[in-house]
Amino acid sequence: MASNVNTRASKRKKKRLYLVLTSMSIVVLAVGLVLTALEDSISLFLDPSELVERNIPEGQHIRLGGLVVEDSFKKDQDGLTYYFDVTDGAETVSVTYKGSLPDLFREGQGVVLEGETSNSGLFHATEVLAKHDENYMPKEVMDSLKKRGVYREVEEESI
Repeated sequence: MASNVNTRASKRKKKRLYLVLTSMSIVVLAVGLVLTALEDSISLFLDPSELVERNIPEGQHIRLGGLVVEDSFKKDQDGLTYYFDVTDGAETVSVTYKGSLPDLFREGQGVVLEGETSNSGLFHATEVLAKHDENYMPKEVMDSLKKRGVYREVEEESI
């Protein structure tokens, strides 16, 4: 009788073990599938200094933020290709972008770019996001500039 009870108990333990192992395998597989699916939509946010420091491999999709350098903006003859520099006060990255720029894009203003790095040091932007009013700067850009000691708060004018 005692061996019959031990056999039943060991069978229950084996079933529980298999159930736990199967459940853990399913969870690991699900997490892996979710991360694989999100891999294309996840992009790092870097400022120019971090981009230079990290030596990001060519073709890596990232978001780059900073200030458009004064007198760096150039337009190609085709009218759709633009060249400009973005800085965080410490480092500067040259950018190329083909498409139409936002109406509020201008030199000296904060900008966030989505695109890919290249071995030549040129950043190929696929999307340009500019500020939407005169007091706004993207949070990531503002935090990065504050960290580097470049950002200065703009005092509100009294009416």
